[in-house]
Amino acid sequence: MNNDGTASEPQTGGPTARTGVWFVGARGSVATTAVAGCAAVAAALHPPTGMVTETPPFDGTGLPPLTSLVFGGHDTTHCPLPKRAEHLTEAGVLPHGLAPAVRAELQAADEEIRPGGPLPNDPRSDEQLITDFAADLTTFRERNALARVVVVNVSSTEPLPAPDAVRLPPSSLYAAAAVRAGCPYVNFTPSTGLRTPALTKAAATGGLPHAGRDGKTGQTLLRAVLAPMFVQRALPVRAWSGTNLLGGGDGAALADPGAAAAKNAGKERVLAETLGHTPQGEVHIDDVPVLGDWKTAWDHIAFDGFLGTRMILQTIWQGCDSALAAPLVLDLARLVARAHEAGLSGPLPELGFYFKDPDAGPAGLSEQFTALLSFADRLREAQ
Repeated sequence: MNNDGTASEPQTGGPTARTGVWFVGARGSVATTAVAGCAAVAAALHPPTGMVTETPPFDGTGLPPLTSLVFGGHDTTHCPLPKRAEHLTEAGVLPHGLAPAVRAELQAADEEIRPGGPLPNDPRSDEQLITDFAADLTTFRERNALARVVVVNVSSTEPLPAPDAVRLPPSSLYAAAAVRAGCPYVNFTPSTGLRTPALTKAAATGGLPHAGRDGKTGQTLLRAVLAPMFVQRALPVRAWSGTNLLGGGDGAALADPGAAAAKNAGKERVLAETLGHTPQGEVHIDDVPVLGDWKTAWDHIAFDGFLGTRMILQTIWQGCDSALAAPLVLDLARLVARAHEAGLSGPLPELGFYFKDPDAGPAGLSEQFTALLSFADRLREAQ
């Protein structure tokens, strides 16, 4: 930060520069999988499956290498990352043998995790919390001699704030701290984050790139592929209903109707924007704790064919939430870090490929991928 409180100019990268990735929710399943997965791919223990930034179109774009990433974060829980990785191995999320192989990297990241908040009965005001969080970010950057730090929110979904809420929601406290510390920001959750007028303006004034919101990992990914198909084939969609079964921390959080409403808003957006209307039907989210990190999503699509013939398409998506999300999180951290280095600021609609509720741009996955490839060209030209 400059002396006047504004964000400092982006530092240059270079072959020896290191980039910080600061997770909000740093001891959760997604962050743990991302840290372990980054170490595994960097050491050639596993291929970079699911990482779009490791495919040929991103060669020569100047993205920070996986070996240059340094992890830290905020969390309100206390289970160390090596132990958390053991739990994920038992649940079938991480492959056997990986946790001990990358224990040093997990331990190093855990030592950079600081207490989050607000905690129950926390006496600190919003301003005090933002100041404390921003200080953690600044100290992390200075202690590790980092060129920049990207803040990535991977915490559990929070309910939408009430219209008359006096205090900022936790996600916005962390987002405000990122802006104050001059850090680019990624919101991988449906939570509010930067999406308040004051914070969005502050990010623009500080010259910070940001991307969000709500990572597109399963059911909505499929919707973003299928909805354009119906439009392009002139098949009117009459109803589109869905059900999600999931456990883990996200399942527990989404048992709250307010949090579920925030999550479903992004799922519905892709249909409304692509189809030009909101079809009948709703998305239901059921918390099934025994499923842990695994989720199943059903979609039931009713549409009309030629001469009004009524037809049905049903889909089933089964996957491991953290294994789906972690490569996207690593992609986003690298892309936003490179955007910051290139001097880009404000929302990055070209990264809508990764989100249910992106800042702007098309809703269909094919068009979003084209925009992402154009963004890669833009980064390459900025070398």
